[in-house]
Amino acid sequence: MNPVKLTENVYWVGAIDWDVRDFHGYSTNRGTTYNAYLIMDEKITLIDCVKKSLQSDMVARISEIIDPAKIDYIVVNHVEMDHSGSLPDMVKMINPEKIICSKMGEKALLEHFHQKDWPYEIAKPGEDISLGAKTLSFLETRMLHWPDSMFTYLVEDQILFSSDAFGQHLATSERFDDEVDQAVLLEELTKYYANILTLYSPLVKKLIAKVKEINLQIKMIAPDHGVIWRGNPGMALEYYDKWSQHKGDGYAMIIYDTMWHSTEKMAKRIGAGLQSEGISFKLVNLRYNHRSDVMRDVLNASAIVLGCPTLNNGLLPRMAGFLMYMRGLKPTNKIGAAFGSFGWSGESVKLLNEAMAVMKFDVIDDGLKVKYVPEDKDYAHCIELGKKVGQALNAKRAE
Repeated sequence: MNPVKLTENVYWVGAIDWDVRDFHGYSTNRGTTYNAYLIMDEKITLIDCVKKSLQSDMVARISEIIDPAKIDYIVVNHVEMDHSGSLPDMVKMINPEKIICSKMGEKALLEHFHQKDWPYEIAKPGEDISLGAKTLSFLETRMLHWPDSMFTYLVEDQILFSSDAFGQHLATSERFDDEVDQAVLLEELTKYYANILTLYSPLVKKLIAKVKEINLQIKMIAPDHGVIWRGNPGMALEYYDKWSQHKGDGYAMIIYDTMWHSTEKMAKRIGAGLQSEGISFKLVNLRYNHRSDVMRDVLNASAIVLGCPTLNNGLLPRMAGFLMYMRGLKPTNKIGAAFGSFGWSGESVKLLNEAMAVMKFDVIDDGLKVKYVPEDKDYAHCIELGKKVGQALNAKRAE
């Protein structure tokens, strides 16, 4: 249960969750980590805790360095239970002088654990806390992604303890970004932003601007999930800056569900139309792709074409569920179009268009409906719809 040294007297003492495969509806196929950090100074400080079920792993790692009872301060950057679940037991074990959190963090801790006698200390932005040789300062990051969220900055070491920002759901025995496969790292960084932070992009944009404005010097970013950014912390900042502006990469996604393959056949012809306009596309059947993986690709897509047959005057359940999930995350700055087959009434295309309008997509067509099984004239219309989306994307590129 070895701790990992970040810099002199700063250690990772978190826990690796190799087995988790679902995180409140987000597929975590590579597991995750719950990161906690120990600062050894005159005032020994624990930055964040871990999920309750993995508390013993954290305690064992701390114990390799020091008796946990000798910790003086606990910093709570974020109250969500994957980070605070073990906090009540740790408070009993440590009896800390201070539990340092944001003003909203104190409120959330009281509402979670109902402990009015804990030694809360409100971390005020712009005010420092001396640990001895090292100094902590704080940056309030409300709604990134909870009201209580904050960053803690270790001034002398230039380490940003960034709570859930810049994290990834990635279980690995390696602790640093420059030790893991870079393609895997980017995939998980993208998926994390897409499924957790897309909704808060305007706030992310302001945060990145604030970091630049105050010229915050960052040698290392230590998030609460995944690997620590040591080799290239600028990579995380650059991608967050891009994603916060909802700048697509110019490709299209055709996302569909199908009953008896008619909508699927339409999807393939729409893809052919896109390709004829020089547009790369991804064909995504919701039957075989998890919504959180689909959202990872939606983040970087410039056009979304949705397809679904009509069922009981509505949508197939997978598409209805995906739309609810996507609407909650509010991706923006997308070109949109809809299609689908029907038997009797044919409401699905209208419902898809309405959903995209709510998300403020630029819906470029009334949509395409085909009764039962498409034939050659229908396929020609599908190709034309693909071309129309491709032409709109090319025009957007030329702006």
